[in-house]
Amino acid sequence: MTLETKVFGEVTIEEEKIITFPGGIIGFPDLTQFALLHDEDDGIATIHWLQSLQEPGFAMPVMDPLIVKEDYNPEVNDELLEALGDWNQEELLVLVTVTVPHELEKMTVNLKGPFVINSANKKACQVIVEGEDYKVKYPIYDILQARKAGE
Repeated sequence: MTLETKVFGEVTIEEEKIITFPGGIIGFPDLTQFALLHDEDDGIATIHWLQSLQEPGFAMPVMDPLIVKEDYNPEVNDELLEALGDWNQEELLVLVTVTVPHELEKMTVNLKGPFVINSANKKACQVIVEGEDYKVKYPIYDILQARKAGE
């Protein structure tokens, strides 16, 4: 499938790389098919893009939450993961959305509403983590700068 995207221009998505969110994502229930794209020009490779296949102008920056919060391990009720089909822990990929405002110092991730992807069958869902342990706007700029300086 070839798609003209806002962020990456024309891209080809292999069918086996399509990620399906049977219930859509929060705020966009009609968007159910995505591909995970990577900016090959970005040497950091920290931020990826969840690109909608139905709405080519819609792509969300996402990242592995463990990069900015090493102890990220929210408890999620198994019922919330039913959309993933049969899964085991090793096959799950967890990503969180990144908000990049004009003032980069205010960059945050949403630890409260992660995406969970079953890498075996490419089914995914977005869950809301209960409790107060994880924030919707968790600041990450200083963390990323410290990691970059340490590399």
